Amino acid sequence: MIPFNQFYRAKNEMKFINEALSSKKISGNGNFTKKCHHFFENRYKFKKCLLTNSCTDALEMCAILLNIKPGDEVIVPSYTFVSTANAFVIFGAKIIFADSCSSHPNLDVKAVEANISKKTKAIVAVHYAGFSCEMKSLRELCDKYGVILIEDAAQAIDNFYLTDNERLPLGSLGDLATFSFHETKNISSGEGGMLVVNSDKLIDRSEIIWEKGTNRSAFFRGEVNKYEWVDIGSSYLPSDLTAALLYSQLEELDYIQSRRIKSWQYYREKLSFLEEQNLLKRIKFPAYSELNAHAYFIVTNEKSQAESLKKYLNENDVNAVSHYVALHTCQYQKSNDSKMLNLPNAEHFSDNLIRLPLNIYLTDIDQNKIIDVIRNFFNS
Repeated sequence: MIPFNQFYRAKNEMKFINEALSSKKISGNGNFTKKCHHFFENRYKFKKCLLTNSCTDALEMCAILLNIKPGDEVIVPSYTFVSTANAFVIFGAKIIFADSCSSHPNLDVKAVEANISKKTKAIVAVHYAGFSCEMKSLRELCDKYGVILIEDAAQAIDNFYLTDNERLPLGSLGDLATFSFHETKNISSGEGGMLVVNSDKLIDRSEIIWEKGTNRSAFFRGEVNKYEWVDIGSSYLPSDLTAALLYSQLEELDYIQSRRIKSWQYYREKLSFLEEQNLLKRIKFPAYSELNAHAYFIVTNEKSQAESLKKYLNENDVNAVSHYVALHTCQYQKSNDSKMLNLPNAEHFSDNLIRLPLNIYLTDIDQNKIIDVIRNFFNS
């Protein structure tokens, strides 16, 4: 079986883990946590980075920073992972689902503006498969209506939004941004995530929330004599062992990305015949987004075709998978909101999108087999 995902073993992972163990400081905010923070703040010019146990944790921190309460509304894409919505729901927010673009699963900006109200506190832009949302228009919308822009960049490490004269890192364009280092991501620590705070007025409080509602970070900087409970928060810090594993992969980020991009482009080239014959659709990513090769997906014309193709791939030892069930169609949403939503693009991707294996260990031989299996499916 050609695996859908395979965790990368970095050269220095055991060395760094042993260093963390030898330091006798393996709880949160240790030496490797600081190294990871510095890496992101230096490379991408993020204002403040805080490692978390997951991207879900980072999204929950966003909800706390925004003082989300019952009656507030947060606009999210329907085609996304449940954490994008759930992190705000647990604090009482009403989720307003917006549709995807017709050519790509990312948010349709026109659908977003139609859903903004006086109760809207935030818009969450999910960079699906690492491809950038149309951030210029979303930033203008948020500034126009006075709402916070959050980037759910779980899949978007090391990708960029392009303007006429700038190349801007994803994660740097929202007031807040979140990343994931789950096993399935380009860079991984097994579980893990990160909150990025780009708004100056939210930085100090983000540290307090991160440190269980205390000013412990200020204490260690010598800014206060004792640390105490000053706000709400939780235990969002990962172990420094987790950070050591993450840092070993960050050291090899450029190598990992180059390998993944090579495999992504190989799929792109070899599957062109399918789109030319109108058998399925390949990725159409916008000109304002670069490529980080988080995922390679194809979109079939019919739901039954997607189900048959996925089954055929797996029967022929190719672990291909579908992705999200559009959240507005899920059981929880239906049981808590009787309003029927018409979001056809999100439903189309939910029914027809298939992700092909993509990982650093994928070989040309593997990819040729996958492509042959797809070709044989349509020939038969």
